[in-house]
Formats: sequence, C-alpha cells, structure tokens
Amino acid sequence: MIEELLEKIKNQTEVRQTLSELRGEIKDNMKKRSLQYKLANQYDIIIHLLKHEDAKVRKNAALLLGDLEVEQALDALYDSYKNEDKLFIKSAYLHAMSKLDCSNYLDELRIRQKNLIKEEIVADNKKHILEELRELSNILNQYEEITPHIFTGYHELCDVILLTNRNHIEVTKNQLQGMKAKELQVGVMVQTEDLSEVLKIRTFQELLFVIPDMKICTPDATEAATLIAKSQLLDFLIKRHKGQAPFYFRIEVKSKQELDKRSEFAKKLAQEIELKTKRKLRNHTSNYEFEIRAIQNKEGNYNLLVKLFTIQDERFTYRKNVIATSIKPVNAALVMELAKDYLKPDASILDPFCGVGTMLIERHKKVKANTMYGIDILEEAINKARMNTKEAFQIAHYINRDFFDFTHEYMFDEIITNMPFQIGRITQDEINVLYEKFFVKINKHLKEDGVIILYTHDKDEVQRLGKKNGFKLKENFEISKKEGTYVMILQLQ
Repeated sequence: MIEELLEKIKNQTEVRQTLSELRGEIKDNMKKRSLQYKLANQYDIIIHLLKHEDAKVRKNAALLLGDLEVEQALDALYDSYKNEDKLFIKSAYLHAMSKLDCSNYLDELRIRQKNLIKEEIVADNKKHILEELRELSNILNQYEEITPHIFTGYHELCDVILLTNRNHIEVTKNQLQGMKAKELQVGVMVQTEDLSEVLKIRTFQELLFVIPDMKICTPDATEAATLIAKSQLLDFLIKRHKGQAPFYFRIEVKSKQELDKRSEFAKKLAQEIELKTKRKLRNHTSNYEFEIRAIQNKEGNYNLLVKLFTIQDERFTYRKNVIATSIKPVNAALVMELAKDYLKPDASILDPFCGVGTMLIERHKKVKANTMYGIDILEEAINKARMNTKEAFQIAHYINRDFFDFTHEYMFDEIITNMPFQIGRITQDEINVLYEKFFVKINKHLKEDGVIILYTHDKDEVQRLGKKNGFKLKENFEISKKEGTYVMILQLQ
C-alpha cells in the first residue's frame, strides 16, 4: 500500500488524496518507518509539493512532512508559511514545524505572534487566525523557560468551594470553626482570610476558588472568554503570587456532551482567552499553573471555578507508594473523622489487611496511637507501607503474612481496616468465605471493650456475620452508593 501511494505521488496522480491517505497509513509506526526507509532521506518529492498550485496539496504535504519529522524540510516549511496567502493553510505549516527543531526561527515566530494579536479580527478570518495563534503558541511553549509563580496569598480574603463526599458534607463544614461557611450540593463554600487553616482539613477532595465576577458564562466560547478576560481573574492571580503575568492555564470542561464537543469548546475558549488577555493568560498543555473549570449546568450554561496548582497540597505527601486496591487517603481521613468518637488515645491498633498503610497512618494523624501493627499477605504492599509510614514520620510494625496465620501475645484496642473486596480474579464467594473467617479470627485479637472500624464493600455480610459472632453494630455510614462502600463500626455485645 505504501509503495503504491508513493508511486502515485511520483506520477502526480491524485496527489491531494494520496497525501491524505499516506498520512492515514503512517499512523501505524511500522508503516511510518517503512515510508521513511523507502524515501531514504530523499524527501524532495514531498518538499517540492509545498509549491503546488493546489492549496490543499500544499497543506497535506506540509502535514505529511511534519508527521515524518523531516528536519531537512524546516527551511522550506518556514518559507512556505511566510509566503502563503491562504490563511486556512498557515496553521498547517506551523503544525508541521512544531515537530521539528525551530530554535533558529523563534524570533520571527514571536514577532508574527505579536502582530497577529494586534491585528483586527473579523468574522471571515477569525477561525484561521485563532488556529495560527494556537500553533504558534504550541511551538513557542516548547522553548519558553517558564518561571513558576510562588503562591503567597494564604491570608488574602477569598471564597473557596471544598468538594467533599456528598453524603458527609457536614464533616468538613464542622471543621471550619469560626469561618463563614455554608453547605452546597457538592461540598462547602467558605469565606476565609486564613487559607492555611483550611488546607489542614483532611476530608475535602479538592479546593476551588470562586472569582466574584466570573461565576457563570454562556456556552459561546467568545462570550465566555470576554467574561473571563474582563473579570478580576488576572488581578486575583497577581495579588496572590510572587511575580507578574503571564500565567499559564488549562481548561477542564465538565459536561454530559460528547468528548469531541467538550474538547472543541475547551480549545476555542483557550484560544479566545489568550487573544483577549493579550497572552497575559496563556494556555499550556503541561506546564499550567491554574485550571479554569467549566461545569455545565441544567440550563446549558457553565459555572466557572478556578483551581490553583501553585498551592501545594501537603496533606497526603507521605503516600508515594500505592497498589491497585489502595484506599484513597481522603477517604481514609473521612473514615477516621466519622469514627472519631470511638478512637482511643494511646490505643493499640491492628490493621489485618493493611495494604500500603494508609488507614493506620490516618488513624494516628487523627488521634495519636501507641502501638500499630499492619498485616498483609502481599509483600509489595508491606514494603510500600513501610516506605509510606517513614514518609509520614510515624512508626508501625508491618508483617508480611496471611492474617489468618497471625498470632500475637496481647490483644488490641482497635481493629481498623479496608476490607478486601471482589475485584479481578477474586470472586464474591471467596470474599464471603474471608468474612466468615475474619469474624471468627478477630475475637482472638480484640479486647472486650475494643472496637472494629471497617471500610467495606460488603455491608450485608458485615451485618449478618457481626451479629452471628456477638458484635453489635454501633454505626453505619454510607460512603458511596455507586461503589457500595460503607464505614461500619462494631463492638462486642
């Protein structure tokens, strides 16, 4: 197929379509290497097409040269870009150049970018100018030395939304003592001049800022960008950071629309924001400092929030090592907050299925324990638990063993664990057997006044077997109806 298409180009047969077909073929890396081999660095046959009379042939030839990463085509691509009189093609040359070493053309590209931003944009040329600006940014971003801004706004008055577990919003709200806070469907809105105190709370999932005059926009990207550019966003960023503009951002669109529609809106919005802020706000695919989150509401408009990546979330930095079944640390923190009335200071604690140690670490952070033991049959989990616990500056004793073979000379005040659940090759029948054995075995390790705190996917089994083995269910908290997860607290009757 590659040979046939190449022969067509040599014979100038259906060139436009053939170039397009070649681009489709070489999405397969093997076929790409095959074409590179057959051309044997003799790319003039394609480079020559950059001067073809058919504009779409020029476009497809440029894109193919980029796909093939033909460094020797760079000068020809730039000359064609500079001399091209068809606006709709100019971005194609740049797209091809973005895959090559453009370091010798950076000054010229920056000048072109500045001139484009100043240029009057009308309906007829807007789409193509925005595309050209996007490709210019993609190239220049590769060579810009971005100096990260340092967040300093811990004591600036701000409105933030703390996204939380929707079943237990009050758990986070109750920790905001002395702050103006109200519950929302998704979490808590709080007004504060002491962000450092808010950041200590371990039960929120995410912290998003509300910009007073940038709360809601229409689904029209131009109108949305105008609102954002005229808002207090830039002042908000400058006031809370060391250093001036530009600031680098990304767009995150939350909507029930298809992915391609969400992506198109995000792309257009980012382009328009760059244009309307004269690139004081710049879109970047990797080195972004903040996110504009657009959440589509029932009316079809978008609620706008801002997430700052310049703020370091240090709550769970200890958790550098995980396995597939690890509990999220924010969920482990929520477990401890829900169970706080049952947590005993200086308690001896056992986690029989400890994984990477998250439950034990969060237990000790909530109420200081005395002795903590973690058991897991998986050696990898135990090794990672030891590393995580060291990162948390805590001490726990980890043993790589099947819990059902574990023995110990004294009893424990608390059994706290994220129970195994049906996943992968583990069947529900196997889980049911494990629960049966667990409730028998646990009696050998728990003090008479001890407590069991379980994070479980099998509520019915806990209720049935707990009762059967002499335990009273003290608390039952739904964590996620979708995932079927609960926190259940039991004591001997």
